[in-house]
Amino acid sequence: MRMLRLSLVVLALAGAGCRDKPVDHLQRARDATFEKRPDEALVEYRKAFDMLRHDSTPEALVLRARSLKGAADVYWLEQRKVKEAVGVYRELIQQCPESPEALESRIILAELLRVHYRDLRGAIDQLTAALQRNPPQGAELHYQVAKLYFELGDYQQCELETRRLVERFATSVFVDDTLFLQAQAIAMMEGRRQEASRAFADLRTRFPDSELSPHALFEMGKLRSDAGEHEKAIETWVETLKTHPDPTLVQDYIARARKRIANTTAEGVGQREVAFDRARPAPRSSLEAVGGRPEEAAHEHD
Repeated sequence: MRMLRLSLVVLALAGAGCRDKPVDHLQRARDATFEKRPDEALVEYRKAFDMLRHDSTPEALVLRARSLKGAADVYWLEQRKVKEAVGVYRELIQQCPESPEALESRIILAELLRVHYRDLRGAIDQLTAALQRNPPQGAELHYQVAKLYFELGDYQQCELETRRLVERFATSVFVDDTLFLQAQAIAMMEGRRQEASRAFADLRTRFPDSELSPHALFEMGKLRSDAGEHEKAIETWVETLKTHPDPTLVQDYIARARKRIANTTAEGVGQREVAFDRARPAPRSSLEAVGGRPEEAAHEHD
């Protein structure tokens, strides 16, 4: 009897020693994801998370963030379940806000909110929170924020964000994109057409070799056309033809501008002719021509 009890204790201890740990479930989840078994991966991630739920040690927080991030990625990248992915990304941000996984989750969540829910304000909030962590891709994220404001139609805030970006990330590869977006935002605001044209010109001066330079020149032509300066717009677009990647588009704008000029000229000629006809006196009869009264002229051919 004593030997039986001892055997049971040994078995119990062995079982406790072989009990799975959270890291074991995480590894199984990764393996299942790699082998294209997403449902199994989600089960393993959930088991790992449940084991860590009430553990507040630093090590547990790291593993908890990894389990939530892994599950969210499976929902999004493997199963394309947007709603479920959004929910888990949010849970991760709430439970482990300072983790590297939370930063990545905010960036992914911003894109999901923008594309699938058209929640542009929500996307801006997530990217702004990510920027507060000074991530290495800060210039790109700030540029995305500015673009979202432009998409919202908040051109004033868009201009403000682009100016901040250029000041903060002066050497970034996103500066020319930012200057182009800034000029576009200015052009959308009432009474700032000339300022927008100068902004496009500034982009061309600072980044003459940028792929956006011909597009900036094209936009300058559009601004001149909008101002009624069709001849100057055509001159600008003819210059644009040398470098623009879509010459057919430019030629179409040139043709339309020439048509406007022709129509405007024809309308002006017609108006002058009508005015001349109205000013011309009515033909006089022969009696009126020699000084006869109109009532006498009325009976001239009786």
